[in-house]
Amino acid sequence: MADANDTRVTEFIFTGLNYSPQLQVFLFLLFLSFYIINLTGNLGVIILIRISSRLHTPMYFFLSHLSFVDMCLSSVVSPKMLADFFVQRKVISFLGCALQHWFLGFFVAAECLLLASMAYDRYVAICNPLLYSVAMSQSLCIQLVAGPYVIGFMHTMTHTTNTFRLPFCGPNVINHFFCDVFPLFSLVCADTGLNKLVVFIVAGAVGVFSGLTIVVSYIYILTAILKIHSTDGRRKVFSTCSSHLTAVSIMFGTLFFIYVRPSASFSLDLNKGVSMFYTAVIPMLNPLIYSLRNKEVKDAVHRTVTRRMACWA
Repeated sequence: MADANDTRVTEFIFTGLNYSPQLQVFLFLLFLSFYIINLTGNLGVIILIRISSRLHTPMYFFLSHLSFVDMCLSSVVSPKMLADFFVQRKVISFLGCALQHWFLGFFVAAECLLLASMAYDRYVAICNPLLYSVAMSQSLCIQLVAGPYVIGFMHTMTHTTNTFRLPFCGPNVINHFFCDVFPLFSLVCADTGLNKLVVFIVAGAVGVFSGLTIVVSYIYILTAILKIHSTDGRRKVFSTCSSHLTAVSIMFGTLFFIYVRPSASFSLDLNKGVSMFYTAVIPMLNPLIYSLRNKEVKDAVHRTVTRRMACWA
């Protein structure tokens, strides 16, 4: 493979989301509202967990980091995508594309692994409730949060180096609205078979590790729930996991659809549509899922609002 110094492409052009002018306006307003809800919702969750002493538990410590990652994940793509809606030539520099690719890979991997950490936390809370405060010590919680960031860093360094050391010496039009790995591979003037294998192995390792952690944790959780004789008890225990299960199903289902489909069914246009979901919609949904389906969060919101209104009165 050629050295990075042989690269002649200095910028890339996105095809973006090309629809009729009327639909462009609608999509711009839609995704702008998604982005605003994402920022306010996730920032609100972080602030609420910070100021509410009752939410100073491992579960909400992980949730605050998930909200931070969701804000950053969406911010890697959404501002550029929104700016390009009404621009004829959707350009990004070679360095800008590499940076966008790096941060996107970092936050996607970190989110998957944070969801795995949260699954382990739920396993300890439900299967070993008497030892929960001892088992989920502050040092372990820090490790379970630092781990996803460290692995996410190594994951994205591998992907970005693997991709941008290739020779881009011909076409520079990316059939996408951000610098995703497979549309970039289609522009390389060299064989990318080995590079695609590296992507599959590295991304697969992160996905399999986090997925297995979640599956094994919930097998133990389900076993513990089935041992509870009271229907109300089962419902109460399961309700503590429902928000996390919903977030996991949406995130992993979307990523599986994009990156694990057979190559024969691969479509860059379909990929764009599904990618909008995990870069713009999922980061917005997570704070809604955890706030609407979690009694402790709703109670904390109510107490905070009531306290603030009392101060203003």
